[in-house]
Amino acid sequence: MERRKIRPREGWQRIVEEQGLVWHTQAGKPYWDESAAYVFTLKQIETLEAAAERCHELFLKAGDHLAKRPEKLARFGIPDWAIDAVMAEWKRDRPALDYGRFDFGWNGTGEPKLFEYNCDTPTSMLECGVVQWQWKEEVFPALDQFTSLHDRLIDRWRYMARDLPGRRLWVTHHADDLHEDTVTTTYMRDLAEQAGLETRGILIERIGIDAEGRIVDEEDYLITALFKLYPWEWIVAEDYGRDIVRRMDSCLWLEPIWKMLWSNKAILPLLYELEPRHPNLLPAGWDAASAGPRHVVKPILAREGANISIVEDGRETARSEGPYGAFGQVYQGLYDLPSFGGAYPVLGVWTVGGEAAGLGIREGGRITGDEARFVPHIIEG
Repeated sequence: MERRKIRPREGWQRIVEEQGLVWHTQAGKPYWDESAAYVFTLKQIETLEAAAERCHELFLKAGDHLAKRPEKLARFGIPDWAIDAVMAEWKRDRPALDYGRFDFGWNGTGEPKLFEYNCDTPTSMLECGVVQWQWKEEVFPALDQFTSLHDRLIDRWRYMARDLPGRRLWVTHHADDLHEDTVTTTYMRDLAEQAGLETRGILIERIGIDAEGRIVDEEDYLITALFKLYPWEWIVAEDYGRDIVRRMDSCLWLEPIWKMLWSNKAILPLLYELEPRHPNLLPAGWDAASAGPRHVVKPILAREGANISIVEDGRETARSEGPYGAFGQVYQGLYDLPSFGGAYPVLGVWTVGGEAAGLGIREGGRITGDEARFVPHIIEG
């Protein structure tokens, strides 16, 4: 695993904008950063693929475990009135994209170690599935890349089309200032249309509830299938949250409400409880002693690396601020990310339907926050 400096393409901003990545610069600095590339061997990529697929199997096991022991959900921060719906949807096993991004720490040797699973509202799909592939084709046409996410998602939408009434899909997100969510949902909408679906875009602020408690769009059409880039923990906290949960049958939600189990960091101690010798898990628990003297403290519900602290032998050595401090927190053993001149990469391995589908790398400081850059990769050797 190597980080290699590369000369950026002339006019790269225009190139990535034409591919849909309008959010490529942040605070005057590149978010999409092609001044470097990470280089992996094929064997290393196969190690990452295997790690992600093993972790997916472990998450399935954890979901089944919780279905038999719902009392353990008390630590997940899910409202009591929503728990039955979460578990009912898990057991019902309705169609889902079943996609997500496993974030690993790894230095290229041994086994990758799982930090968390982003599978309710994951972002950076366009960067992984399109932008870095086009970069590779132009800059390193003779080399390969671990990127099949684009085609895998189209195939998944084709598979699901039969379960969408009228082959129709609504796509929603909230109006974010940075437009990251806009980019992601626009890309997902394009993928669904390539799979033969009719799509309709709507901001989540403009979705309504009719007299029967069903969700409708701005034109009062009943929404029968909805892809959302809005976290379930936010939905159930809204005034309309109870109506949504009460009428779950009236709409196919993508992703389903049971993703509240997998996307919640409260699942990390459970995973370690189920398989403490799993090669891809770090020690995790509900107190510092369970994670070891060098550990990371994480809120169970947080975004973009907020409210995280790194503790080494009783001393806090790094910390990020944010709005999630009121939530419960978990403790996870510290994995020392490799440093490339002060750049610390986190390897995001995507899966679709449980199968590894691509690699996206974000690098920043010791805590990966919203200022982290996306850096492409290639396979060599």
